Amino acid sequence: MIQVDKAIRIAVKTGKVTIGSKKTIQDLKKGKPKIVIIASNCPANIKSEIQYYTKLSNTPLLVYAGNSWELGSVCERLHMVAALAIHDPGDSDILSILSEEGSVSAEAK
Repeated sequence: MIQVDKAIRIAVKTGKVTIGSKKTIQDLKKGKPKIVIIASNCPANIKSEIQYYTKLSNTPLLVYAGNSWELGSVCERLHMVAALAIHDPGDSDILSILSEEGSVSAEAK
């Protein structure tokens, strides 16, 4: 999980990332993020909506092992982050790390 945390942090700093569940859902409707990450305690209604749109757009979905406070901390925010969409990973190797671990799934879990 430490590798994933570091990769998310680098993507937030150097890439193009949308933070927040509402904006993530909007991005899924408009364009195609490279990957969507949701916190383990993401509210059920938001989680199901994000899962629905990731399935439609065939976008990989990662359920982050930590809660929304921890995901916010990784993103260097002082608030909870239930969801985020990564459009450009920047210098981060998050896509290769997650594909190696087999953590990325295009299907809803």
